[in-house]
Amino acid sequence: GRRGAGSAMSLRERSAGGAAAAVEAGEDAAATLAEPDGPDRCLSLLPWDRFSAWLHCVCVVGFDLELGQAVEVIYPPHSKLTDKEKTNICYLSFPDSNSGCLGDTQFCFRFRRSPGRRVSLCCFLDQLDRDLPVYLKKDPAYYYGYVYFRQVRDKSLKRGYFQKSLVLISKLPYVHLFRTMLKQIAPEYFEKSEAFLEAVCSDVDRWPPPAPGKILHLPIMGIIMKLRIPTYRDKPGTTPIVQNMHQADAQISMALPTVHEVDLFRCFCPVFFHIQMLWELVLLGEPLVVMAPSPSESSETVLALVSCISPLKYCSDFRPYFTIHDSEFKEYTTRTQAPPSVILGVTNPFFAKTLQHWPHIIRIGDIKLPGEVPKQVKVKKLKNLKTLDSKPGVYTSYKPYLNKDEEIVKQLQKGIQQKRPTEAQSVILRRYFLELTESFIIPLERYVASLMPLQKCISPWKSPPQLRQFSQDDFMKTLEKAGPQLTSGLKGDWIGLYRHFLKSPNFDGWFRSRQKEMTQKLEALHLEALCNENLVFWSQKHTEVETVDLVLKLKNKLLQADREQLPVKTETLKKLQTHINDIILALPDDLQDILLKTGT
Repeated sequence: GRRGAGSAMSLRERSAGGAAAAVEAGEDAAATLAEPDGPDRCLSLLPWDRFSAWLHCVCVVGFDLELGQAVEVIYPPHSKLTDKEKTNICYLSFPDSNSGCLGDTQFCFRFRRSPGRRVSLCCFLDQLDRDLPVYLKKDPAYYYGYVYFRQVRDKSLKRGYFQKSLVLISKLPYVHLFRTMLKQIAPEYFEKSEAFLEAVCSDVDRWPPPAPGKILHLPIMGIIMKLRIPTYRDKPGTTPIVQNMHQADAQISMALPTVHEVDLFRCFCPVFFHIQMLWELVLLGEPLVVMAPSPSESSETVLALVSCISPLKYCSDFRPYFTIHDSEFKEYTTRTQAPPSVILGVTNPFFAKTLQHWPHIIRIGDIKLPGEVPKQVKVKKLKNLKTLDSKPGVYTSYKPYLNKDEEIVKQLQKGIQQKRPTEAQSVILRRYFLELTESFIIPLERYVASLMPLQKCISPWKSPPQLRQFSQDDFMKTLEKAGPQLTSGLKGDWIGLYRHFLKSPNFDGWFRSRQKEMTQKLEALHLEALCNENLVFWSQKHTEVETVDLVLKLKNKLLQADREQLPVKTETLKKLQTHINDIILALPDDLQDILLKTGT
């Protein structure tokens, strides 16, 4: 059976129950969380640490006649939100009045965190973050809000309507997971209120950490969600299937096919013929507005756009749902400078005027899956977009660099004729975007790999060599022989597309992370080279001062390897530690004492 709220320890007891309760619950949590082989052996967890690994807090936003939208409840009660964050959550948790969302609506938003907040559990979660693919890594500057909004007629209320949102605030971009979770808990919450919410939160505080690559079982109110978070080692475009087990016990289990993906085909349906142009606009970090009839359509479409360049990370800001009350409204809609590199999802008709100077606008009607094959549509001129009741379509004067791929359009049209399931259509579309992105990025990967110094340039007695500078001209020269034509049949101005991309935030973000990886690789190779030297023999030929200097340098190397998680084998680190110990033992006793005590 389902577990009622009664069995959950009251939240207030848990947050205020003093050290004894914390120690008891902490020991229990630590025992199950710290796996003997994991990086977190010494991690002792307090109540709410497990909860915090998944969610920052749960909010209930209601409507008050005097105050308007207001945060009524925050769980756990000790969760910190600044006034600015609360205001953003209030306005972003309700659809605009013109959306006319009757019944239940689900959507998501993203907003800036207020600066200067200390993060607990930091090192442990950073460790998990490292194993994620780059496009799923947390952005410490932003929170996501996952919303379940209910609006139903209610004669007993002054306004004649019951309006409330249950909102999950999290740093994790796992849209599908939190959407599924809300679908399970929100309808019951609206019937049962607060005690039920306490039970939900204490369930989440029993979840294992969000470790990539493992099959996780997450119990939530009598149901178990089974899922796997991808790792950077997964081959792009493959999703290991999580099987649904037939369990003999009373708990129903639910296998989630993905934690983060949206239904691509459904989202791109309204702009079916422009998918390739939209891929270019997202790749280049161009300012884009999605004008939609409701937050669920705007948020799904923005997330679909951001994901279409995967496995590349979209490095600019994006707002799945953006309102005129947003704290960045002025900054993003000003006409005194060019529109910023950002993707905004909006529903308020006011934006048709405010954002008409933006270069690329996607206007979508209600997202419906086409019963018949859509007709070919031309890109519309921006000057024709005056109001929100303009026809759906893409309004831009952008000329794509690449010729249109007619093949994908035919393939998807055929799918519509044959009534192919939308999941299958999404798989085809995702593969198409992936192949396009990989054809584009492989030449860059190949060129950047050539900037790495040769292994023979690495000497244990000198600092690791530097990477060579990225030269746009040199890169362009490589395209003749080893360009995208090796993997893609698409013709067009690839060179122009690369030139434009090299000026974009997406290139900047991609290149920085490559640079960091390669620098760490060089540090790791330098460590290996040191390990293969006879350091004790060296120290015997040098003065005590030089030997002490070497020991301190080696200890620093070990600390750096740990701090930066350098890609070094454990044996190498052990070997280096043995070298250090052997050198110290060959020194006079007084120096030995000092060096054995020195951490750095």
